[in-house]
Amino acid sequence: MANSPITFKTQIAKLEYLNTRYLEVPKRIVTKLGGKLSVRLKCTVNNTIEFQCGLMALGEGRAYISINATRMKKLKVQEGDIVSVSLVKDESKYGMDIPVEMLEIFKQDSEAKRRFDRLTPGKQRYVIFYVAGVKNPQLRVDRAMLLLENLKKLPEGKEEFRAMLGKN
Repeated sequence: MANSPITFKTQIAKLEYLNTRYLEVPKRIVTKLGGKLSVRLKCTVNNTIEFQCGLMALGEGRAYISINATRMKKLKVQEGDIVSVSLVKDESKYGMDIPVEMLEIFKQDSEAKRRFDRLTPGKQRYVIFYVAGVKNPQLRVDRAMLLLENLKKLPEGKEEFRAMLGKN
């Protein structure tokens, strides 16, 4: 996949056991993406919203991308609707943008940056997502400081998110 978009139409469906809505990615599209689920993507729906995502196995070579209620509301769609999906490989380092507050902490605290860099890509994304999950800049600073200070206290190789939150 050169980084040109792969576009297809799909229906918004529901995974009952997870109580979540999703966009099915047909086997032919998964194959075009390299046949692996370990690819980070940027997903555009109905040429309206774009978000970073990954693929989850659905069985028989198919995959799915979760779509939350907020995105569905912005799109003015509901379960059962057919939508146009465009996928492109996400070339960003972490699969999402790092909040400026975290970048500033990394400039001032090389040990926090070193420990963050040693986390698995999934844990890095989770930390970034947690920090970026609030709109208030001061809360982002507070969250980043809490996670990174606790991360530095943990034994290397034992970095669990719960412990980074200070909840042992």
